[in-house]
Amino acid sequence: MIKQHSMANKQHLIGVDIGGTKCAVVLGEYDGSEIRIINKVNFPTQIAKGPEYILNEIKSAVHDQIKGVSKSEIAGIGISCGGPLNSKTGTILSPPNLIGWDNIKVVEIFEQEFGIKTYLQNDANACALAEWRFGAGRGLDNVIFLTFGTGMGAGLILNGKLYSGTNDMAGEVGHIRMADFGPVGYGKAGSFEGFCSGGGIKQLAITMAMEKLQMGEQVSFCNNIHDLDSITAKTVSDAAFAGDELAKRIYEISGEYLGKGLSIMIDMLNPEAIIIGSIFTRSRDLLWPTAEKVIKAESLNYSNAVCKILPAQLGDHIGDYAALAVALNN
Repeated sequence: MIKQHSMANKQHLIGVDIGGTKCAVVLGEYDGSEIRIINKVNFPTQIAKGPEYILNEIKSAVHDQIKGVSKSEIAGIGISCGGPLNSKTGTILSPPNLIGWDNIKVVEIFEQEFGIKTYLQNDANACALAEWRFGAGRGLDNVIFLTFGTGMGAGLILNGKLYSGTNDMAGEVGHIRMADFGPVGYGKAGSFEGFCSGGGIKQLAITMAMEKLQMGEQVSFCNNIHDLDSITAKTVSDAAFAGDELAKRIYEISGEYLGKGLSIMIDMLNPEAIIIGSIFTRSRDLLWPTAEKVIKAESLNYSNAVCKILPAQLGDHIGDYAALAVALNN
């Protein structure tokens, strides 16, 4: 639980969440156990104006947030950003959702501007840190966080520490091939991301709806073949919750591959918990019954017995807490 009252012996933190559509700058305070968001500002990421313009906007927002706060009271600045990146050198390395952000030494830029220690992590790792410190993974040593949103990525907490791999590429589970054919995700047909992401569920739904429409059957979440591209994971889940059999089948297929992916992680990493965000938190009742059956059939009993599958606890604010958690991970 995130407490919202004032705290003694608190230290301040700055969180910066850099996304392809929006950026956020958050001021938080932390007492060693609980965290509270004091203030937040967000604004669109105007990609066309280039990284320098956007970074100047972010720096201006940080300056506004720390007015009246002594630098000695600020424990650090945490930056959460889509990868690829190099957390050791503090460099953003050409993320696909940030066109033109090529070898941006963002940590150096911020430390020179503010004189405050700054840290960088990819967004999946940052979310894993947040759920581990402040959410569903509190008190555990071995936790996997899965994004299950627009894409599918993982953050790994192993033996009480973030594990990011040799060059920050650990946790790229969305690239695992789950089937020879299937929806395309992470540049690979039949990948984990293809079956378990918003984009992948949309692809599944378009294919299965097209089959029905071409045979003259009605589809509750798509009026005609010209409207196929308007389908989203949410329109399908809404239809499934309303009882539509085709929509329920689409989520059962996603749930089947979710179960297969979770079984691999349970067997390989023997975690105490796998925490799943975004679509899973909203559509758990559609995904979990099938996924649970697959896990029971596919994973090792000893490993499955000690692993809980949990919805993310921080909800829509996870990006804010994620950036703040990066500032603490030092």
